[in-house]
Amino acid sequence: MLRIDGLSAAYGRIKVLWDLSLNVGSGEAVGLFGPNGAGKTTLVNCVFGFLKPISGKVFFQDKDITGMEPHEIVKLGIALVPQERELFPNMTVEENLRAGANYVPHARERMPEAFDLVFTLFPILKERLKQKVGTMSGGQQRMVAVARALMSFPKLLILDEPSVGLQPSIVSELFSKLKEINNQGVSILLIEQNVKQGLKVVERGYVIENGRIVLEDSSTNLMNNDHIKKAYLGL
Repeated sequence: MLRIDGLSAAYGRIKVLWDLSLNVGSGEAVGLFGPNGAGKTTLVNCVFGFLKPISGKVFFQDKDITGMEPHEIVKLGIALVPQERELFPNMTVEENLRAGANYVPHARERMPEAFDLVFTLFPILKERLKQKVGTMSGGQQRMVAVARALMSFPKLLILDEPSVGLQPSIVSELFSKLKEINNQGVSILLIEQNVKQGLKVVERGYVIENGRIVLEDSSTNLMNNDHIKKAYLGL
């Protein structure tokens, strides 16, 4: 579904990604793990057209989307939950959710169905529908961000560090919801520092360090890998 081939990227003269390749199959949940500054968010920026790569290609369902505008990419069926959430704090939960569907034609027509979907996954959002998002807890805001992305009926959901700033119990709850979303047929690319929790959600994963993929394996094998245990799990 998503295929990244030989991607290199830089900010000015500072090169961040070197010949990076990965793929996410239809209905698959894949993780991209690595420390701060490894290049994870830069990869997201290249996929969504926020940053033009130096070389390499990004394909979605065999279509070359390298360098396309972000709004065009969203209409193809890719949704992003950004690291900083980027919600509208002075707008209500309902208004934020509607924003996720309003500019995607096929989603706008199915908005009642989308609301049913997100309320099934996150019942608390139905209770807080008229609440301003800026008055909600960090965990609830993260739920709004995920729900807003789902309002566009994406084929692929990309999440950039969804666990950042959340207490462990909320992280476990959120990640269990991601498992449910994947079980409904939505492909997931989970970009995370929290390797221990992330590996419970995905089927396989990549490890990025200093802008390069250094490991690729099943989630089970990564969990038992000596480098992962030492560098990321503290074992």
